[in-house]
Amino acid sequence: MKVLVLCYEYPPIGGGGGRVAQGIAEQLSRRGHAVRVQTAALGWHSTRETAGGVEVFRSASGRRAPDNCTVAEMGLYLATNLPPLLRQIRLWKPDVIHAHFAMPTGVLACAAKVIAGIPYVLTAHLGDVPGGVPEQTDRLFQIVNPLARKVWKGAAAATAVSSHVQKLAERAYGRPVLRILNGIDMEGATAPVTRTDPVCRLVFLGRFNPQKNPTLLIRALVGMKDVPWTLTMIGDGPLMPEVRSLIHDERLSDRIACAGWLAAPEVDRILLESSVLCMPSTSEGMPVAAIEALRRGLAIVASDIPGLHDVVAGGVNGFITPSGDARALESKLRLLCDPAGPLEAMRLESWKKAAEFAIPAIVTQYEAVLQAAGSIH
Repeated sequence: MKVLVLCYEYPPIGGGGGRVAQGIAEQLSRRGHAVRVQTAALGWHSTRETAGGVEVFRSASGRRAPDNCTVAEMGLYLATNLPPLLRQIRLWKPDVIHAHFAMPTGVLACAAKVIAGIPYVLTAHLGDVPGGVPEQTDRLFQIVNPLARKVWKGAAAATAVSSHVQKLAERAYGRPVLRILNGIDMEGATAPVTRTDPVCRLVFLGRFNPQKNPTLLIRALVGMKDVPWTLTMIGDGPLMPEVRSLIHDERLSDRIACAGWLAAPEVDRILLESSVLCMPSTSEGMPVAAIEALRRGLAIVASDIPGLHDVVAGGVNGFITPSGDARALESKLRLLCDPAGPLEAMRLESWKKAAEFAIPAIVTQYEAVLQAAGSIH
């Protein structure tokens, strides 16, 4: 089977959604399928490479930052990637298109079907369904709703990365959507080793923006100066100046390290050295950071939002706290920092839960959906 993957961001560009697309593409390639990716490049220089058995075509699209894409840059992605997409269809003749992100990527997939009859499968992440990140996208969806409906209607099949995204998509577009969780590579993963260090090592991983809510975490930790803990914050974004200022003002510079964006091996090292992943987000779809934390046996303290219910079982492998409640977050973190608390039991439960996200089983589901869609071409 020839699979053409469309994704407006693909590693090292983008966040969790791009990493999901990469993992699926590389696993499909290992199973003997021919896989190509059509995506955006940074700046105005097009490139072509082969990574993980996948041919990656990056078209110059004027994108300025690897970790952020504006609406205007999404529009440029559509404009600059349509001609190479049509070349891929004419010369390579894919059997099926796998489009990650219904908006904007699905627009290209829909155009390919209209022009050349190539069937496409949508994979929806949180930000491309109405109600997913309402403060950021709901106004935009009011504008693009007619186009979005056409994209969803034209798909041979539609999938979503979590139960929450699945329900939002089905409600918005009135069609069946299959839930296929994000996957992780469990090869070499071992049960977590019991910590003997009296210092509880916390980690935050994600964009520094209102959705990820890093400042709430710092406010929760302000009241825990009597408890031995450290926090490593991995990521960057518009709230970084506010985060640094809050850390300085609260005299927590000796406990909180802002590491910025790091390469995957360094992120993995920090996760291995940590015990608790902190996720004070206001909204999530299926965060890759949380799944990676499961693999490394971290307990998770997270906001009570639907997108995290597939990952965190409250009281089992972590705690769920009311969204935006710093005191509740502090209370649960105190429990995990207590040497007599449930931390080690929760870490083991996280590692066990990771098996639900093992990528071979996840890719088998995608493979069946893509093959079924491709057979109608």
